[in-house]
Amino acid sequence: NHPSFFSGFGPFRQYLINSSWEAVKELSKRGLGENINLQIMQLPVVYQKAKKQVCKIWTTLQPLLTVHVGLASSATALIILEQCGKNKGYLERDACGFRPEGACCMLDGPEKIESTISMKTLWKNISVEGIEIILSRDAGRYICDYTYYTSLYYGNGRAAFIHVPPLSESVTAEFLGKALQTIILAMLEQCGEQRE
Repeated sequence: NHPSFFSGFGPFRQYLINSSWEAVKELSKRGLGENINLQIMQLPVVYQKAKKQVCKIWTTLQPLLTVHVGLASSATALIILEQCGKNKGYLERDACGFRPEGACCMLDGPEKIESTISMKTLWKNISVEGIEIILSRDAGRYICDYTYYTSLYYGNGRAAFIHVPPLSESVTAEFLGKALQTIILAMLEQCGEQRE
């Protein structure tokens, strides 16, 4: 029974509480039913460290699916399903002031890697009351995108990335945890169909 793995991110810039980690903790409380062994980890907003952790997740746990959740600071009340990760263009400095070598994730990696999960199918089939869900093919060339690409690279595409908005009065950690539960159960169903 391979686990399913979920990560959120730690604090950065003005976000002392990162909604992505709060949402993942909440998801972990709710669970995904008895058959899913759900493991969670907080990743630092640091390129090298995040990459190392993600590599370790895939090599040691070999999860069925890894879902990374990140904070989209520009999103007001949107949940964004990210379809792919990009390899190049990482010019922004991380929480430790570093940028990746060559502004890229994997020197020998493809330009972009698509998730084996069809976010479009998900998007068509789910709705979460009180928040809009949109599709995206650009995860923003920062730690989120970098982590996603790394995970897709090591996981042969069996990774997903979900951007969540900052916490607010209407968007609470409980609300996001419940929304993630709905989305991820649909993702796991898709994974199951792909295996059959």
